[in-house]
Amino acid sequence: MSWHFPDGSLRTETTLATVTPEIAGWTYSGIQIFNFAKRLTVELTMTGVEGVLLPLSAQNLQVTLNDAPFTLKGRSGVFAAVSDWLYLPVNSKVSITGTTGEFALCTARTTQEFPAYYTAAQDVSVEVRGSGQATRQVTNIATSSSFAGAHKINVCEVLTPGANWSSWPPHRHDGIGDCPYNNEEIYYFRIGTTIGDHGDPDGQGLFHVYTVDGEVDETTTLHDGDIYIVPKGFHGPSVAAPEYPLYFLNVLAGPAQDRTMAFCDDPAHHWIRDSWTTQVQDPRCPMTNAEGKVTR
Repeated sequence: MSWHFPDGSLRTETTLATVTPEIAGWTYSGIQIFNFAKRLTVELTMTGVEGVLLPLSAQNLQVTLNDAPFTLKGRSGVFAAVSDWLYLPVNSKVSITGTTGEFALCTARTTQEFPAYYTAAQDVSVEVRGSGQATRQVTNIATSSSFAGAHKINVCEVLTPGANWSSWPPHRHDGIGDCPYNNEEIYYFRIGTTIGDHGDPDGQGLFHVYTVDGEVDETTTLHDGDIYIVPKGFHGPSVAAPEYPLYFLNVLAGPAQDRTMAFCDDPAHHWIRDSWTTQVQDPRCPMTNAEGKVTR
């Protein structure tokens, strides 16, 4: 059993990649990656889903949402800057126009309507998490702690400098046994270089997933554009190879009435969090902010 989808394996006529609950075999979480090289205008109806519209390498997106206009400044790549984003209500009609670049539509099945909401890049919460070689940047796009105006969806970005680990210590949120938290999670990976703004086809990384019952224990070689779905089990680490920084976009949703990003650590490795208090955080983080790459 593998939950790894190499770049291109989820391609459709209109998207670079599409994950629906039906494809994943679960109930809530989804993602679509669009490229304006294929279409200059994307028209969507958010039937039964709420969404987060997030530029990846697209800039100056003109969006019409239920007849209301929005402009998303975007960015030149996921390693270039923090981006602005737009929350899309369930059952809304959306038209997105641009000329070049990619954007993600992160979705969660829901029946509860919240209003549309635009968030500027400078208002997006950026934190440095972990320490030592587990230092990484977490960009809180629409998490339960950073954005209250959604029903099910949680979205964040993680940027990991080359040779560092993230998703560490290993953790799960599958609602199995003594772990009360339940979220279906999608990882969309981009692997860059120390000088590039976006992904690089030569980049590599690693990702580890294993279940409590031992049914799955997989360490996967990642390439730029890969997707990994996590319906259950511990996941981590996500490993960035030296000189190849690692980016992933997380989409999480689950059955709980109250959105949460909570998780259960693998008890064998929980002690690692305490060790961070005596380690020095990697000065390469944060890697980006609303203005661009952080220079030192």
